[in-house]
Order: sequence, then C-alpha cells, then structure tokens
Amino acid sequence: MFAFFCLVVVMFCYFSGIWIYCSKRKHMLIILLSLEYMVLFTFFLLMFWLGEFQNELYFSMIYLVFAVCEGSLGLGILISMVRSHGSDFFQSFMVLRC
Repeated sequence: MFAFFCLVVVMFCYFSGIWIYCSKRKHMLIILLSLEYMVLFTFFLLMFWLGEFQNELYFSMIYLVFAVCEGSLGLGILISMVRSHGSDFFQSFMVLRC
C-alpha cells in the first residue's frame, strides 16, 4: 500500500511539472527548472521500477549521468542567451534575426 501511495505522489509531481512546463513558458529559466523537476521524478519512477529487479540499479547511474549532461547543456544555453540578448524572456528577442 505504501508503494502505491509513493507511486501516486511521484506521478502527481511529474504531471505538475508537465503542467508548469506547458503553462509558464515566458522565461527560459522556468522551463529549464520544470524540465529538471520532471527528470528528477522520472528518476524516482525508474528507481521504483528497477527496485523490483535485483542487479539492475547500475542503469540509474547512467540515467543520472545523462540528466546532469542535460542540465549543464541547458544552463550553457541559458547563459549564452542572456549574454547575447540581455534576458531569458522569450518575447524580448527574435529567433529568426541574424
């Protein structure tokens, strides 16, 4: 029963991250934070699922490595966007401008 409750809480948190990603798309920082929030709860779901198998927890380390790489790439894009355009507000710059 406890595992089901934890699964429901993790799924609720994951879908709240999707809702934040879809509704608050004005700033790049909020988008990146909601993506990291979803990656974290996807990791929790992966740990619940891999906990049923005995020797498959090494896959969680591979997942965490890719999650860290994704976070650092997002942060690099955010820094380059702030340096080139002055803010992370999406409507303050034009993407098609050279």
